Amino acid sequence: MDITALLTSAGINIAICVVLLSLYSVLRKQPSNGCVYFTQRLVSEPVKYSDPFCLERLVPSASWIMRVWQATDEDILAVGGVDAVVFMRIVVFSIRVFIIAAMICIFLVLPVNYYGQDMQHKQINAESLEVFTIGNVKEGSKWLWTHCLALYIISCSACVLLYFEYKSITKMRLAHITGSPPSPSHFTVLVRGIPWSPDHSYSDSVEKFFSTYYPASYVSHQMVYQAGTIDKLMKDAEKMYRMLKTIEPQCGKSSMPCCLCGGTTHSFKVLNNEAESVKSKTSVDGLQPTQREKERPAAFVFFRTRYAAVIAAQVLQSSNPMLWVTQLAPEPHDVYWSNLSIPYKQVWLRKIATLLGAIVFMLVFLVPVTFVQGLTQLDQLSHTFPFLKGILKQKYMNHLVTGYLPSVILILFLYAVPPTMMLFSAMEGNVSRSERKRSACIKILYFTIWNVFFVNVLSGSVISQLSVFSSVRDIPIQLAKAVPAQATFFTTYVLSSGWASLSCEILHVYVSKYESGGQFWPIVHNTTIFSLVLTQIIALGVFGIKRSPIASGFTIPLIFFTVLFNEYCRQRFSPVFKRSPAQVLIEMDRQDERWGTIEEIYNQLRSAYCQYPSISPDLSTAGNTSHHEDKESSQDPESLTPGNQLVKLNE
Repeated sequence: MDITALLTSAGINIAICVVLLSLYSVLRKQPSNGCVYFTQRLVSEPVKYSDPFCLERLVPSASWIMRVWQATDEDILAVGGVDAVVFMRIVVFSIRVFIIAAMICIFLVLPVNYYGQDMQHKQINAESLEVFTIGNVKEGSKWLWTHCLALYIISCSACVLLYFEYKSITKMRLAHITGSPPSPSHFTVLVRGIPWSPDHSYSDSVEKFFSTYYPASYVSHQMVYQAGTIDKLMKDAEKMYRMLKTIEPQCGKSSMPCCLCGGTTHSFKVLNNEAESVKSKTSVDGLQPTQREKERPAAFVFFRTRYAAVIAAQVLQSSNPMLWVTQLAPEPHDVYWSNLSIPYKQVWLRKIATLLGAIVFMLVFLVPVTFVQGLTQLDQLSHTFPFLKGILKQKYMNHLVTGYLPSVILILFLYAVPPTMMLFSAMEGNVSRSERKRSACIKILYFTIWNVFFVNVLSGSVISQLSVFSSVRDIPIQLAKAVPAQATFFTTYVLSSGWASLSCEILHVYVSKYESGGQFWPIVHNTTIFSLVLTQIIALGVFGIKRSPIASGFTIPLIFFTVLFNEYCRQRFSPVFKRSPAQVLIEMDRQDERWGTIEEIYNQLRSAYCQYPSISPDLSTAGNTSHHEDKESSQDPESLTPGNQLVKLNE
C-alpha cells in the first residue's frame, strides 16, 4: 500500500464522518425527534416549536460541537450520571494517548524509519507505507534507541493518565454511593440455591433461615416467581405506560402538524377511574392461590442496615457452598428477572457451555478475517480471481481495494459480534443487566484481541495460525516479524473504526435503565495495561531481530514496571469497585437514624423488588400533566445542550 491509498482511505472516512455529523445536526432540530434527543430536558422544561417547515432546520450547523466541548463533568453528571461521565472520560483518555503517541511517532520515529536504509527514495505520494515502519531500519542501527525512547514516553504517559483517571473515578464512585438517595439495593441481598423442602415453601424456608441466624437485622423478603403469560402482559403494559408518559409532557393536549404528511397528532389522557380499575383487577394479590407453585429457589432478603446486608452477602451461609448463596442485590431496574429462575447448580455448567460457544464463534470468524487479509494482497487476489485483473489495474480501484475495502468489510462483520456476545452472556445466568453487559464487553475484547489483532497479524492458513504459538519463547519473535508487515492494514482499520464507525454512534440514543457507578472503568484500565505490555513485548522482539542489545535491555525493565504499576492500581483502587467500604456504609446508616428516614426506607424495600408490579400508582396523575401546555418557551432544539441527550451506554 502506498501513501495515495492511505489518503484515499482517510478521505473516504472523513467524508463519512462529516456526513454523519451533519445528519445528526439536522435530525436533532426536527420537532418529531425532540422526545428522542432531549427527553429529560423536555420533561422539566418543554419546548414550544415554531413552524416545522423552517428552512433552518434542514441546514446542518456546527454550533452544538462547541457546546459539547465546553460541557463539564458536572454537567454530564447531572444529566447522565456517573456512567455517562466515565464513558466521556474513556473517550478523552483515548484521545490524549493518541495525541501523545502521534506527536512522538511523527516527529521522532517516522524520520528514523524513513531514512533507515541506504536507498533511493521516490516521491512521498508514491512511497510505500512499509518505508515508514521499523522494518525499514537496518539491523544493528544506532538509531534504534529512538524507538525505545518513544516506547518509554508513550508507556509512562499512558500510566500517568491511567493513574489520575482511576483516582478521579474512584472518588466519583464513592461520592455517588454517599451522595445518592438511599437505594434499596444497599439494604437487599439476593439469595439463590434455596434448598427445597416437602414440608415448607421456599418462602417459609427463607423466613425460618434468616429469622434464626440474623434475628436482629433481618426485616423481610420477596420471593422470585416463575413468569406466566399474564405476568408478562403486565410487564409489557408497564413498559408501554412509561414510554407514553415520557412523551406526554412534550405534547400535552396540543396537536402538532406532521412535517411529512401535514396531519396532526393528538396527545393521550389516562382516565383516573380506569387506572384504578386496572390496578385493582391486575394486582399481584389476586395471584396468591398459585404463588407457592410459582416460587423459585431465589429471593430478595431485606436487612435493617447497609452494613448488615454487606456482611450477609459476603459470608458463606452454609457448609454446602451450593446452598444459600448470597450476594448484594443489583438495583431494581438492573435486575435481569428471567435469569433468577435458573437453578444455581446450573450456573457453572452454563458458563462452561457459553465459553465453548464463544470459542467456536471465534474460530468460525477466521473465515471472514482470512478473506479480508486476502484483499490486502493484490497478487494473491488477482491469482485467485483472474477476472479482476483488469479492474485492479485501474489506479483508483487499486487504492480503494487495498486502502479502504478490507477494513470496512471487517468492521461490517464485527457488527455481528456484540449481539452474539450479549446472547452468550445472557445464557450464562447473570442476574443483572450490568453483569450481563460487563461479561459481554469482556468477551468482545477477547474476541477483538484474537480475531482483529492476532489472526490478522499471523494471517495464513488456519493450521499455521494455530501452530505458530507452539513455543512460548517464539511468541515475541513471531510477533516482531509479523506486526510491521501488517502496520498498513491496522492504520486503515483505525481510520475506519475510529472515525466513521464511532461517528455512527452519535445518531443511536441509549436509554439509561440503571446506574453501575462507573464499574466499566476497571475493564478499560486492564485492557490498556494489556495493550501496553503486548506492545512492549513486540518491541522487545523487534529489537532482538534488529540486533540492538541496548534497546532490548532497556525494554525489559519497562515491562516489569508496567506490570508493577498495574498491581498497585489493583490493590489501591480496584477493591472500591467490587465492595463498598464498611466505614462509608456505617456512616450512611447513622445518618439515616439521625434524619429519621429508616421507616420510610423499610416501606420502600418490598415494592422496589416487586417482580410483576401492578400499573404504576402515578397513573392516576398521568392526565394532570396538561399544565405544561400553557408554559411558553422560546428555546429551539438547536440551542439545547447535546449533553441533555440520553447517551449512556446502558440499556
